Amino acid sequence: MAEGHTRDTLPGSNRTPTPSRLALLLAAVALLVGSAVPTAVSAAGPAEDSGGRLVVPTDEGVVRGVLTNGVREFLGIPYAAPPVGDLRWQPAQEHAPWQGVRDATSFGSPCPQAAGLFGPGSTNEDCLYLNVYTPPHAGHGDRYPVMFWIHGGALVTGAGSQYDPTSLVARGVVVVTINYRLGALGFLAHAALTDSPGGPSGDYGLTDQQAALRWSRRNVGRFGGDPRNLTIFGESAGGLSVHAQLASPLAHDLFANAITQSGAYSLVQPSLSQAEGSGSQYAAAVGCADQTASCLRSVPVSTLLSHEDTIYFPDVDGRVLTQSIGPALAGGQFNRVPVIEGTNHDEWRLFVAVTELTTGQPLAPAGYETAIQQTLGVSPSFAHTLATVDYPLSSYGGNPSIALGALGTDAIFACNARAAVRSMSAFVPARQYEFADENAPPFPSPTAASFPLGAYHAAELQYLFGGLGATPLAPDQQRLSAAMKTYWTQFARTGTPNSPAAPFWPAYTAAAEQLQSLVPPTPVPASGFAVEHHCDLWGG
Repeated sequence: MAEGHTRDTLPGSNRTPTPSRLALLLAAVALLVGSAVPTAVSAAGPAEDSGGRLVVPTDEGVVRGVLTNGVREFLGIPYAAPPVGDLRWQPAQEHAPWQGVRDATSFGSPCPQAAGLFGPGSTNEDCLYLNVYTPPHAGHGDRYPVMFWIHGGALVTGAGSQYDPTSLVARGVVVVTINYRLGALGFLAHAALTDSPGGPSGDYGLTDQQAALRWSRRNVGRFGGDPRNLTIFGESAGGLSVHAQLASPLAHDLFANAITQSGAYSLVQPSLSQAEGSGSQYAAAVGCADQTASCLRSVPVSTLLSHEDTIYFPDVDGRVLTQSIGPALAGGQFNRVPVIEGTNHDEWRLFVAVTELTTGQPLAPAGYETAIQQTLGVSPSFAHTLATVDYPLSSYGGNPSIALGALGTDAIFACNARAAVRSMSAFVPARQYEFADENAPPFPSPTAASFPLGAYHAAELQYLFGGLGATPLAPDQQRLSAAMKTYWTQFARTGTPNSPAAPFWPAYTAAAEQLQSLVPPTPVPASGFAVEHHCDLWGG
């Protein structure tokens, strides 16, 4: 967002805070709500069920899984060759076949990432693994809908192993969770890499996701899934990835439905040349003054991680992405499948809380306008207008943290999501939700913030997955959680979330603009989203 914009000229295509500010906040949140620690695997060893369905052949070799809590788990299956040596910074390559039966009862390594508050991080580049979870008696010939989860974590942290999909599987679906390359190893663009084998650089993490999708299309039928009925879904950076796969011509026909959770924070991506410019600076920082691919491929992973002080986005490389996400959706030039687009009511409060936790000081009223400038990268005069006209403290009980949380939610998440769903609804069946449980438990978001977090960024994850270390949900929240799982799995099954088992969810249209408000105990249709979130101001 450039300096000096007025309300009448504020761009509506991509409302994003300054890169340095967003980098710090997203990285901090990634460390708080994402960790490299795999979810614990049951201590029970592999056990054949009555049909012998724990041994499954794939097109690269046979795997043996484990039956845990009524779910068949096949963990740590390689879906692409280890991206090491000359394969570092190349698109995902096919994995070599193996002989015999491969143990699939423990997770593969997370992709390289810095240590977080809940894990030691990783420097292991051999990380392109996925996990398959199925109902206990699923097998070849069954056709369960498939849900393909892309984890969040600001494209710098996270792993598929963090998310326990047992309760989704119990509703009659197969779930696949994946690792994909992160940070510089996943999204660095550089002219020397573009000129090396593999073509345009910068979107390696997206090619990993596509390789995992292709693996799923080839193999999931042997686990009892329907390869022609695969739904991609993801949160935050995973939601951005879902949008990217919708926009990518290389993902055509790889999935049948898509769910984006809090992923609309970036609808315009940098060009290849812009990304390569940043990559040149990074190369110099890690000791490659000669700017060569051979030097970059020789840098230790620990050195690469220690210099990841910028935010990572996909770039418009001309191959994986031929245009930015927003224009692709608006022009109908995307993979046309039924979609769900959603946000949380108080997304940005988590980022405000992270800043408070980092500084040790709550945001004071005197610092409100400066915080607006830093969050959005706007001029002092525009920040003053926002603080006094559009988001005055008097409208938020005099609390600048709550006010800044509302402003950031609207400018960065809510109105971008509205723009995305409005665009897609012109071409495909679309639905919108807003997760709005104001008492969502922290898990493990900052618990000592001086203000309530409300329905903060990532709060909805504990309503869909286990394994997150969350506080147990209250009875009304459990009812909301059950409804959400029913919606998500029914959408995967049929392309619509509606069934007799949950309240009716209206389709989104630009004329009616109805969404589903995910509130406990019972979700309800709602309207007025654009007015509440000031989307006339932000252009969404």
